[in-house]
Amino acid sequence: MTDVTPSTAVVLVAAGSGTRLGERMPKAFVRLGDRTILEHAVDRVLGMTDPVQLIVVVPAQELARARELVERRTGRVRELATVIAGGSSRQASVAAGLAALGPTVRTVLVHDAARALTPSEQLDAVARAAATASVVPGLPVTDTIKRIAEDVVLETVDRSELLAVQTPQGFPRDVLVDAYASAQEEYTDDAAVVAAAGHDVHGVPGDPLAFKITTPWDLQRAERLVAGPPASSLRTGIGVDVHAFSPDVPLWLGGLHWPDEPGLAGHSDGDAIAHAICDAVLSAAGLGDIGSRFGTADPGYAGARGEVFLRETVRLVTGAGYSIVSVAVQVVSQRPKLSKRRAEVEAVLEGIVGAPVSVAGTTTDGLGFPGRGEGLTAIASALVERLPGR
Repeated sequence: MTDVTPSTAVVLVAAGSGTRLGERMPKAFVRLGDRTILEHAVDRVLGMTDPVQLIVVVPAQELARARELVERRTGRVRELATVIAGGSSRQASVAAGLAALGPTVRTVLVHDAARALTPSEQLDAVARAAATASVVPGLPVTDTIKRIAEDVVLETVDRSELLAVQTPQGFPRDVLVDAYASAQEEYTDDAAVVAAAGHDVHGVPGDPLAFKITTPWDLQRAERLVAGPPASSLRTGIGVDVHAFSPDVPLWLGGLHWPDEPGLAGHSDGDAIAHAICDAVLSAAGLGDIGSRFGTADPGYAGARGEVFLRETVRLVTGAGYSIVSVAVQVVSQRPKLSKRRAEVEAVLEGIVGAPVSVAGTTTDGLGFPGRGEGLTAIASALVERLPGR
């Protein structure tokens, strides 16, 4: 049992047939992504900041199905939810919902389930405003509006005075209940019922996501919004390689030989730039790292040039369904001076990788092993893209 005594209720009207949607079932039970339209609407109510009494009004023949859906969505707060049968019109359905209000409710929101993607924040905003006044949310009218008789244009209507009305519409409980009790005709929305009873209704900002799902086009739009943006086919990876300087071997760096410079000690040629690129590209494609692919235990790679590792890495990544989009490398070292051969290094690497490669260098102001001239660090980042259909 819950000890919550909500002061706000949401009457969620889901009793329409939805014939314009072209489905063979009431609109509220049409699938929208992995849930029904009704379930999406219920979820938005459950996302409100403060607990509310939820009254769901559905066609009488759908009571059992609606109760099952609502119970599943409300879970541990199911005691705050009620599912009742609607009437022969929207107004009759809302009246049925008002008859089910709990004793502690002071503010009532009337909401169309067909506006299933209305954000919870919009429901909260209307609830706050409705605590002291009758309010209707809406969006400014942006189209030019003409008044016509048959097919003749009579005048242009001042659109600054117009509001495209949405739900939920919010009211103090007593105002709404009394207005419904005195209604003598059918109105198109609850604000009209309240206004006909002599009460002021105030406009508040609406939300573009509160559009009504009425036609197949609306449903298609809602499905796209629920699905979200397509998953990106791009992936990134980072690679780092460190080698100590050794005067006993030649320096190979970025695929080039650097005469008159101490080399980099290692099982292969110690080309830290090439090795860092391999790690970054393999990481981006989810293929491990250079150590797991080209281990130092393999004598076949003893003294191998960086180009060997790069070409094999490109082959592995392509075979896994990816193409390399770009690579960037930062070298941290006192020597060699990359600026003199940067363009040459980039051209060689681009020819092997098959994608743009940028190389930059920096120092550590004498700090650490690079600053002491003991070794060199290369840091690479890679962007790869999954090939279509892979």
